[in-house]
Amino acid sequence: MTPTEMALAADFPAHDLGEWQDLVAGVLNKTRADDAKLDGGQAEAALRSTLPGDLTVDPLYLRPAQPRPLGSPGAMPFTRGHALRDPDQPWDIRALHDDPDVDVTREAILTDLEHGVTSIWVQVGADGLRAGNLDHVLAEVKLDLAPVVVSSADDQTEAARALLDILERDAAATGNLGLDPLGASARTGSAPDLSSLADYVRETAGLSGRITAITVDSRVHRDAGATAVQEIAYAVATGIAYLRHLAEAGIEAAAAFPQIEFRVSASADQFLTIAALRALRRLWARVGEVLDVPEADRGARIHAVTSLRMFTRNDPWVNVLRSTIATFAASVGGADAITVLPYDTMMGLPEKFSRRLARNTQIVLADESNIARVTDPAGGSWYVESLTDDVAHKAWTIVQELEGLGGMATALTDGVVAQEISQSRSQEGALIASRREPITGVSMFPLAGEQPLLRKERAALHTTPNALVPQRDARVFEDLRDRAAAADAAPTVIIAALGTRRDFGAREMFVANLLAAGGIAAETLEGAPGEIAAEAGSRHTPVVVLASSPKGYAAHGADAIAALREQGIDKILVAGRKTELGDAAGEVDGEVRDGMDVVAFLNELLDRLGAPAEGDER
Repeated sequence: MTPTEMALAADFPAHDLGEWQDLVAGVLNKTRADDAKLDGGQAEAALRSTLPGDLTVDPLYLRPAQPRPLGSPGAMPFTRGHALRDPDQPWDIRALHDDPDVDVTREAILTDLEHGVTSIWVQVGADGLRAGNLDHVLAEVKLDLAPVVVSSADDQTEAARALLDILERDAAATGNLGLDPLGASARTGSAPDLSSLADYVRETAGLSGRITAITVDSRVHRDAGATAVQEIAYAVATGIAYLRHLAEAGIEAAAAFPQIEFRVSASADQFLTIAALRALRRLWARVGEVLDVPEADRGARIHAVTSLRMFTRNDPWVNVLRSTIATFAASVGGADAITVLPYDTMMGLPEKFSRRLARNTQIVLADESNIARVTDPAGGSWYVESLTDDVAHKAWTIVQELEGLGGMATALTDGVVAQEISQSRSQEGALIASRREPITGVSMFPLAGEQPLLRKERAALHTTPNALVPQRDARVFEDLRDRAAAADAAPTVIIAALGTRRDFGAREMFVANLLAAGGIAAETLEGAPGEIAAEAGSRHTPVVVLASSPKGYAAHGADAIAALREQGIDKILVAGRKTELGDAAGEVDGEVRDGMDVVAFLNELLDRLGAPAEGDER
């Protein structure tokens, strides 16, 4: 007989939250003075962390006292998915094409379709193909099998008309015209123009639902510095703005809802990405409910794209890992279509191998790793459900604030959105500069001496000063590397290793890696303090970093500082805290430690080492 319920924890003793808190307090209090001991509640609070967007992450999640029903995919509130996932076609594998060379793009599209891609996304405009070339690049595509979508920041109506003319020739062709005037306005800084939106919606509405007109692309906000919460809020607010405009043109919400698709970022923060996609569907379903849209049409269709903002130019191979995590998260979050940007995107237009790697990332995850065999596998996770609630509630608050200001179009025009994004960017920028948000291969574990990949340069998009310009997280460190590379001689700092390797090894490695993040080489000198100072003086170096343990500093720190000063060393730093030097703490010029503003520190070092200022050419 098989029991109807399996008590998996039946043989384990029951424990409560208080017992766990006491255990945590016991661990944390081992290194605290008696007058600073933490109780259980304080210990739990000490382990709480935050995510950008004012999201709190608890160290432990338990079953809610009054858990809500999880719901089902394809039904209100659509948190669990737009529909049940088909194991044979888990999601739409969508490839982006933006090379203006029509022959190259035509060949690349066919190659993608022959090797597993299921839909094509073409960028049109100054940073992509000309609208008039769409017919040529799609000439051999079987439009009844492969949907085609277009996007454009500066040529939307022409792109939409060109694609619609092509799709109308085949009664079974499907696609999306990519109309997103508010997104285009944000990206270029031009005034939003919604005048053609209603006409295209009417035209596509009569095509049996196989062609849709609108794509709300909120990546423009995320790439410019918005948090995941803001990105979801701006997406929903933009969708509401389009519904309102279409209603004024006589198109009811029930007819407009199926015409809208959302395009959002998928980052390497897998849980936040999962929660954001689930929250977006929940909020959009609520909008549909308020507007009396039939329940079957309320589920948001989501196209997730690996975040451009997380991509790096330096050590670009790590982008493959970031994209893999982001694709996993997009799948678990229930994305209907996913695009993986090639790892060399930041160097210019991708090559054949990088395009192959991008599409195979999805194919391997879907077909070999089987991550798509379950719809909403994160559903019921206490952490994911809690995080989804937090994202949804905070995003909805932003939506309400934007509506109070007159809607998304007004907030964009008045600069409210740009100001909010700037504040978020500044807050997260501080975390990136201090490496509290590390960037592997750039701010952490940089690849010294790497040879840059050479790619065909992309054409620039013309923008105004009001545009939301993409701001990649790695850019501040890449600028440091550029400064160092432009110097007449490779910037180098001496590390004075005091004591035995057991004393200085860990901090020597820490300092060397930190300097490498700014393109500065580290040269370690070992020996007696006098010998190190003499050698450093012969190199005519202006900067020396002491590296040792507290015991090593106590034994050799004062002598090393005095000897270095005698050799004329201008700037002496200590790896760790000055206080570890005891009475000699006031004799050094600064600290090299975890949590410092690394970007400011490295910029100051490069100034002292003679590197040209950012943007200078020699």
